[in-house]
Amino acid sequence: MTNQKKEIKSWKNLEAAFAGESMAYQKYLYFAKIARKNGDEEVAKLFEETARHETSHAEGHLRNLYPMSEMTTEKCLKLAMEGERFEYTEMYPQYASTAKSEGADEWMIKEFLEGAKECKDHADTFKAKLNKLSKVFDGLSRVEQEHHDNYKAAYEKESKKPKFTVSNDYLEENPNK
Repeated sequence: MTNQKKEIKSWKNLEAAFAGESMAYQKYLYFAKIARKNGDEEVAKLFEETARHETSHAEGHLRNLYPMSEMTTEKCLKLAMEGERFEYTEMYPQYASTAKSEGADEWMIKEFLEGAKECKDHADTFKAKLNKLSKVFDGLSRVEQEHHDNYKAAYEKESKKPKFTVSNDYLEENPNK
């Protein structure tokens, strides 16, 4: 995971490359909508095809940043929460503050403030899911421990009983005759 990687410029570049490919994907899909609205289906399809390529590039970068073999659902939820928390506590509030201080149009300030609210909602949703999963896994752990304890007790009880032995008479055919 990136937070365990040595802080070198190449890792930051990989993150930036992921961001760039992701932005290109969204931008090209938006451009496709504009081209289609303007009646140019061929250009719309070109943008959509290129967007698919960009998302493949972005996923390749993600696979290096967050190798699947190292990731769990819990880690994904925690990373998502961290990212959303950064956006609603630092990024969007700073953007809104800058926009206000620069005298930007009200729509831009509102856009940033709404972005912060949505990111807070996302973080809360991820946190709730993480808490729910934790409770499920805690419950499963307790059930598994109970099963283990019950099997162990039954095994110990059985191992203390006298062992059944077979007499030679039993093995012979009709021993009383």
